[in-house]
Amino acid sequence: MFVVCTKMGKRDIIIAIDGHSSTGKSTFARAISIRYGLTYVDTGALYRGVTLLSQREKLNDLKDNKNLTKLQELLEKAVFEFLPTGPNGYGQLYLNGENIEEEIRSIEVAQMVSKVASIPIIREFVDSLLKKYGAKRGVVMDGRDIGTVVFPNANLKIFMTAKPEIRAQRRFNEIIAKGGNANYQEILKNVQERDYLDENRESAPLKRAPDAILLDNSYMTQKDQLRWIEKIVMERWGSK
Repeated sequence: MFVVCTKMGKRDIIIAIDGHSSTGKSTFARAISIRYGLTYVDTGALYRGVTLLSQREKLNDLKDNKNLTKLQELLEKAVFEFLPTGPNGYGQLYLNGENIEEEIRSIEVAQMVSKVASIPIIREFVDSLLKKYGAKRGVVMDGRDIGTVVFPNANLKIFMTAKPEIRAQRRFNEIIAKGGNANYQEILKNVQERDYLDENRESAPLKRAPDAILLDNSYMTQKDQLRWIEKIVMERWGSK
C-alpha cells in the first residue's frame, strides 16, 4: 500500500478532493496546486481519456467481454501523460503523444464516462497510474474515490458538492463560452444520471470519507473557495 509522506511541509502533503461532477473540483485543485506548489493530477481526465479511447475504437458496449478484452489490450500499450501545455502551465492530457484535452470535454464523452469508470478493471488501471503520480511528490488530486480508495491516508480530504441545477448551469455556461451548442435540460439530466451512477456503482462508489471536510460551493466564488482552503491550511499547519 502507498505510504503518505509524514512530513507536514506543504510540498510533502497529499490533498484528496472527491465529489459530484461539475462542482469545479479540477479548477479548485489547480488553484490549490499553484497556491501551495503541489503537483495537480486530473483523475477525471484519465477516465475521460479511457472513455475516448473506447469510443474511437467503437468499443461502446463494454459489457461485451470481447470489447472489454480489446480495451484492456489497448490500455496496456497506451501512454497517458499530463504535459504543462495549458493556460498558466496547467497540465493537459495526452494520449500516445496526442493532445486530447479538448476532445475529452465533449458531451459525448461526458455521457459515457460514468459507465466506463464503473468497470472494476478500468478503475484498477487508473488507480495504478494515480498511485505512481502520488509516489513522486506532494500532490493534489480530484476525483470520485481519491480519499476513500486511492489515498485513504491523505493528509487532507475534501468532499465537494453543489445543487444539481447550479452544476448544470455552470456546465451550460462553460460550453456556450467556448462557442459550443448546449441544452440546459439535457445537461441537467446528464448531471443527475452521473450522480446516480457514481453513487451506486459496484466498484468504489462515490461517497464522503468519514474524515473528509464538506465543501458545498453552490453559492461560492472561486476566490471564496481559495480563502476557505487557506483557512484550513493555516489551522492545520500554521502557515499560509
